Amino acid sequence: MLDDRPIANIQNLRVSFETKNGTVTAVKDVSISVKPGETVCIVGESGSGKSVTSLSLMRLVGYGGGTIENGQMVFEHRDGSTEDLAKRSSEDMQEIRGNEIGMIFQEPMTSLNPVLTVGAQLAEGLIRHKKMSKSQARERVVELLRQVRIPEPERRLDQYPHELSGGMRQRVVIAMALACEPRLLIADEPTTALDVTIQAEILALINKLKKETGTAVLFITHDMAVVAQIADRVVVMYRGDKVEEGTVEEIFENPQHTYTKALLSAVPRLGEMDGTAYPQPMRLLGRESEQGAPIVGTQEPYLVVKNLTTRFPVKGGLLRRTVANVHAVEDVSFSINKGQTLSLVGESGCGKSSCGRSILRLVEPTSGEVHIDGKDILSLGPKELRDARREMQMVFQDPFASLDPQMTLGDQVAEPLINYNLAKGAELKERVAKLFDRVQLPRPFMERYPHELSGGQRQRIAIARALAVNPKLIVSDEAVSALDVSVQAEVLNLMMELQAELGLSYLFISHDMAVVERVSHMVGVMYLGRIVEIGPRAAIFENPQHSYTQKLLSAVPVADPRNRMLVGDIDFTPIPSPIFPVDHDPAPSVYRDLGNGHQVMVE
Repeated sequence: MLDDRPIANIQNLRVSFETKNGTVTAVKDVSISVKPGETVCIVGESGSGKSVTSLSLMRLVGYGGGTIENGQMVFEHRDGSTEDLAKRSSEDMQEIRGNEIGMIFQEPMTSLNPVLTVGAQLAEGLIRHKKMSKSQARERVVELLRQVRIPEPERRLDQYPHELSGGMRQRVVIAMALACEPRLLIADEPTTALDVTIQAEILALINKLKKETGTAVLFITHDMAVVAQIADRVVVMYRGDKVEEGTVEEIFENPQHTYTKALLSAVPRLGEMDGTAYPQPMRLLGRESEQGAPIVGTQEPYLVVKNLTTRFPVKGGLLRRTVANVHAVEDVSFSINKGQTLSLVGESGCGKSSCGRSILRLVEPTSGEVHIDGKDILSLGPKELRDARREMQMVFQDPFASLDPQMTLGDQVAEPLINYNLAKGAELKERVAKLFDRVQLPRPFMERYPHELSGGQRQRIAIARALAVNPKLIVSDEAVSALDVSVQAEVLNLMMELQAELGLSYLFISHDMAVVERVSHMVGVMYLGRIVEIGPRAAIFENPQHSYTQKLLSAVPVADPRNRMLVGDIDFTPIPSPIFPVDHDPAPSVYRDLGNGHQVMVE
């Protein structure tokens, strides 16, 4: 039985921001409470006030220019006493933040210090709040990293954030929030950058913590399938207002507000594409009649990758010699036809992003061949490579890291057009404005800076910038993972419409299997740097042959609160290390051909 007294009780919260165009009220008289052992999910599109509400409770909203105009935020301490956090000074909040209230932030690169090791950052809270010695804190940090399933935790302690993949960084942030076993855990999009298997395990970990310690969880997400799996109650926010609240069953089975219905209708569901041969834009609420035609593409190869291998040296010793190699991409081969999409899926750290970056030569491959429209990309000099990059663009995983904090958004979208001399003056401004229209951002946003936007809005800027030079190939690295479901559906439809209209080819890197099923012609499944199964989308989803592919598909959360995955259903097998000695010579990948382009690696 849950305790009736809430751990956190927000009443009539009102938060505003001063902008060039006047005062913007981001949260309008919102009331939310969370009880011990309860998970309350706040859902809504980017910019709806979800994150501002949670940052207000942590008293961090002031650092982003926000002002709490009105409201109470009553918090119950471990000793049973209560106080209104709205009246606490920012200095006094330091004793609560990370100790009694833990927070998992949306973008790990902005919440991790780039000049401190992972171990130092995780130990900091333990030493301060739990009064541990450095050696005790180090032991606890290793245990935390194991809990969030980071391979070789002892070695990760001395690494810096930039040395980890996006998914691994997110797991470090989760470990940091869980370190002091907080009374209230605020999770702001905690599983956005995680693949389905690790997402399932993190959700199970949060659930376990909640049951064992009575921790209350305020969970902010746009992923309705995650909401169905973890929520007790759901709060729906829209443009700063709370528009609906109810139990998870009430929200999913009997939504009342138009916006809640639109959110649920935009959720891509695994199995929706069964029996279809080609990708097809999604049906959106109120615009069912506008669904586009299937995207067939051509049978003419545009990108051909052969035996691509990328390894990163591991330095050690006094002379910093190479003592081992990270086998990030190992003997990968595939092709993408003009006007078609190949998706790469797999766990974080499996080599998906490294593969995409190697193709564009953002990291230099160790060996292999990459041909784009017949041109050998790996043999190009600097000038020829710059010219070739007009034909191939990338949308990066972490929008905050890929946008310049000191440039306006309009200037950042215009930059590729200026670099390639494609437009200037009034024509440049109009082209940029049209790109903002295409990704559904208001034109006044052209004058804003990245920190003034939500995570989802920043990702749309990154997509607009990639589209600016009209490329033929786009490498999309988790491009829609930070978007709420309604905007995600719009952006996926936009990408598919552009594909049909301009004949674009996509290398779509994602961990969201339902999205992959919707957009793909071909799917490649990666594990430890190798493609273990590749084939037409229907073959991979309807007839998976490799044990790892089967495991991935079984871990996909279902948007049905009555069909929850139990902790016992999840396989917690640790991921093997991709690090090998310098003289290690791996065997080439051997595949069994199942016909129609469906190949499975022989184990």
